[in-house]
Amino acid sequence: MNIAIVCYPTFGGSGVVATELGIALAKKGHQVHFVTYKQPVRLALLTKNVHFHEVYVPEYPLFQYQPYELALSSKLVDTVKLHKIDILHVHYAIPHAYAGYMAKKMLKEEGIEIPMVTTLHGTDITLVGNHPFYKPAVTFSINKSDVVTSVSESLRADTLRLFDIKRYITVIPNFIDMTKSHISFTDCQRSQMANDDEKIITHISNFRKVKRVGDVVKVFFKIQEKIPARLLMVGDGPERERAEKIARRLGIEERVIFLGNSNEIEKILCFSDLFLLPSEKESFGLSALEAMSFGVPVISTNTGGLPEVNQQGFSGFLSDVGDIDAMVEKGLYILSDEKRHKIFKENAKQTALKFDVNKVVLQYEAVYESAFSNMLT
Repeated sequence: MNIAIVCYPTFGGSGVVATELGIALAKKGHQVHFVTYKQPVRLALLTKNVHFHEVYVPEYPLFQYQPYELALSSKLVDTVKLHKIDILHVHYAIPHAYAGYMAKKMLKEEGIEIPMVTTLHGTDITLVGNHPFYKPAVTFSINKSDVVTSVSESLRADTLRLFDIKRYITVIPNFIDMTKSHISFTDCQRSQMANDDEKIITHISNFRKVKRVGDVVKVFFKIQEKIPARLLMVGDGPERERAEKIARRLGIEERVIFLGNSNEIEKILCFSDLFLLPSEKESFGLSALEAMSFGVPVISTNTGGLPEVNQQGFSGFLSDVGDIDAMVEKGLYILSDEKRHKIFKENAKQTALKFDVNKVVLQYEAVYESAFSNMLT
């Protein structure tokens, strides 16, 4: 099939999932066309089956905010016609589902009908999409999609609770490429991050308020009082400065390393001993799954889709939002015994296998085939 994928090209979860899905589809012989405003960060190279089409938004003094949705809709129309696209898959409702629907209507005027699959990822529903300014357009766009999927049962329930949805929502979980977890690095590379007697604790996110990065630092502070450790903070965002201030106030700034956005996630996770994700809300918890694929036990909150990913007492532990003491207790429980730590590491990897991309991509292919067949009948 010729598939057009619309996504955000940034480090966020929805863009990562969309990019990895496209790469997996291309490996299976599909022609995949990414349509967005810059090349996705996880799209290392283009091949004969992977193509990138940049959405250019010309600037005019008349516009205070440049009309990206219009430019995207027009680019989609051109891409569909030029490359004979069979199906349109938009990730993140805002503004991609709306722009996709407008492209469908323009194409229909020219006698071209194309099905659109919309995948909901999280904040496009629970935070941004639910804002009164956007809610009517988001509701309309979802209902006008030919197929709607969500990345977790929790997000599906939130969508049905918050919006007047007429479409059935199919749950297809996020996934991980387990082949990447076989990458190995030398001990000398690990020594650049921590001493031999220190555990490496890691957090990866976009450092938004919902991620509660201050809690990450506080949990680490109490763990390192009992066990020698270093904290790797991977990512960037509005809460980074606050997290840095907390580290300084607690006197552990030399033990906390802020790495910023990184393309070396595999290397970082390969050396990590524990992963912290104390989020206030997670539609799925992709970063936790990535950690587990490298055999890193996860201490997370029990909110949103996280209980669907992190198995309590098996791959790690779940705690209530803000319960720092419980996270510290469970973190120390895992790290304080080498034999127990090894068991949790093996369990984490075993859990991640359930979300291998080769299993999940089959579900998307089935959705595409169904949507395409229904369009023909």
